[in-house]
Amino acid sequence: MVGLRNNKVMKFYAHRGASADFPEHTLAAYLGAIEQGAFGFECDIRITKDETPILWHDANMKKEANNAAIIANKTYAEIKQIYPAVMTLNELLDLAIAQKKSLALETKHPVLTGNRVEELVVTELHRRKKEIEVSGINIAIMSFSWFAIEKIKKMDPNIKTVMLLHESSARISRRFTSAQAIGPSIQMIKKSPELATEIKNSGKELYVWTVDLTEDLQFCASVGVDIVMTNRPAHARTVLGYP
Repeated sequence: MVGLRNNKVMKFYAHRGASADFPEHTLAAYLGAIEQGAFGFECDIRITKDETPILWHDANMKKEANNAAIIANKTYAEIKQIYPAVMTLNELLDLAIAQKKSLALETKHPVLTGNRVEELVVTELHRRKKEIEVSGINIAIMSFSWFAIEKIKKMDPNIKTVMLLHESSARISRRFTSAQAIGPSIQMIKKSPELATEIKNSGKELYVWTVDLTEDLQFCASVGVDIVMTNRPAHARTVLGYP
């Protein structure tokens, strides 16, 4: 098995669902990820005008719905009318708990509402804590924002966090973050393979995004990556040698 290194198996999460085959962040994409054997789901989270956490990457709705509406300026009902396939965080939690799929939840920044998105996500995780524990899934909150990671630590230090890295600020982010895991891009660790070694030697877990190519999946397995985000879960399963 390619994904086995030092008796530890590298896991792969579906990036916005099985998004190479289905519209990203939709129920179809996450059901596809289940069918393709993903260990977990990755998603981006923004909050609506009426403070509903939804799965959405961009600040506007142009890419998915060909609509210039701004997520933060619309209520959930208004967004649902424009794009009926939109999913809420709560709906993703329902699916993940039922199917026992771990989660990597990325809060998006910068936003005018500051760290309100982290407050709402943590509140929801607390509300469903017993269900999450019974299911046995792992949940991590990820962000490129140092302030977001530190906000989560203050609210609940038991929630796993992942400091996502911008290439321009990677060194300082790694040095001063309280996150238990670090998330560089595949391009970053290919450019500087020693980065993976440094992160692992620091005692932190290594999450890498977004890994779709055969050679990149094999490379990640060879350097001890813990979790990769991929748009192609079925391909990752085949390359890594899972049954």
